[in-house]
Amino acid sequence: MKKYSIIFFLVMFLIGTDTFLVSPLLPTLSELYGISSSISGWMVSAYALGYALFALISGPFSDGRDRKKVMIFGFIGFALATFLCGFATSFQLMILFRFLAGVSASFVTPQVWASIPVIAPKEKIVKMMGMASAGLAVSQLIGVPIGSYLAVISWRAPFFAISIVSLVMVLVVSILLPSLNIQSQIDHNVTIGKIYGALLKNRLALKYLFAYLVFQTGNFCMMTFIGSWLTRDFYLSVSGVGTAMIAIGAGNLFGTLFGNKLIAKWGLSKSLLIGIILLCVLYFATPFSSSLYVAEVLLTLAFIVNGFIFPIFMTTLQSTTTTARSTVSSLSNAAMYTGTTIGGIVGGILFTRFTGFFGIAFFTILTYLIVLIIYKSSGIFNQKEKDIKERGTN
Repeated sequence: MKKYSIIFFLVMFLIGTDTFLVSPLLPTLSELYGISSSISGWMVSAYALGYALFALISGPFSDGRDRKKVMIFGFIGFALATFLCGFATSFQLMILFRFLAGVSASFVTPQVWASIPVIAPKEKIVKMMGMASAGLAVSQLIGVPIGSYLAVISWRAPFFAISIVSLVMVLVVSILLPSLNIQSQIDHNVTIGKIYGALLKNRLALKYLFAYLVFQTGNFCMMTFIGSWLTRDFYLSVSGVGTAMIAIGAGNLFGTLFGNKLIAKWGLSKSLLIGIILLCVLYFATPFSSSLYVAEVLLTLAFIVNGFIFPIFMTTLQSTTTTARSTVSSLSNAAMYTGTTIGGIVGGILFTRFTGFFGIAFFTILTYLIVLIIYKSSGIFNQKEKDIKERGTN
């Protein structure tokens, strides 16, 4: 079981690294392509948009197929598209190749979440899920800074490095991961249309998916332009941004790995409420930072909380259904990357029109408050913890 946990950790690490790869490169690429900061966020949004659109079909599409084969072909496409990014000589080509990388990634990550319950014994499912989630967190701790350091050599280097490592992962998955052909378990009369038709009648699932979309819109609006803010207001180089992101990424990893203890103590609803309120307070204070040190501390604390509440969103989403969990997982990914797309576009506008980080921070706070309103309307804050958990198992 350990080797499977490591494989899924590495898969999510690579996808997560590629997701945020362009963020610290935005100032360099903006200068290279001669574009303004207001549209630079599209280089992040293009990847996210490709993922979001094709995640709508990748989950149901892979339900009746060998997940291992789907993951391999997705990885090959991901490696090729990322490699081509290193040859993007114009803004338009970069947008195209980033979009294709996102499309390919949308066929990889759903296989991770859907494969874990098949591979892992029941008592180890949560632990393996945690390892996969940690891969995303570590991508911010190690992946993004490494990308920044490689960019010192050349802006092309991070893209080439990730594409090569992705091809290595294709071999690893091919050799070590077992076949996951579950066709015999699928009712072939159930079409994608029927799956989505049933889900559209699930009001609670739709509420939580919309809340997750709103949360990730604010979250990625903030994350995408941290590097640009540190570069503009604190005069950091590309490698300096990478170093600053190490502490921030460490906070996210810490929250992901150890937040479950507090969640177990407080319960899902109370943990969510406390977490979002803390994020609002920290992001309210961030734009007022008088020095790089203060900004770094506040952002690190915020990312600890961010890592802490991420499993809550996934748990509440999974609790809304027992028959379409793969589809819900794909839709949650689509919601995340749709939020990334919107956040990148809105963030670019706010970053250029407002002094410092004020516009982005206050927009993020607004999205978090909307999330609280949506969850409150679902009645989660009035439910007992046992009722929430039982809803996800019955």
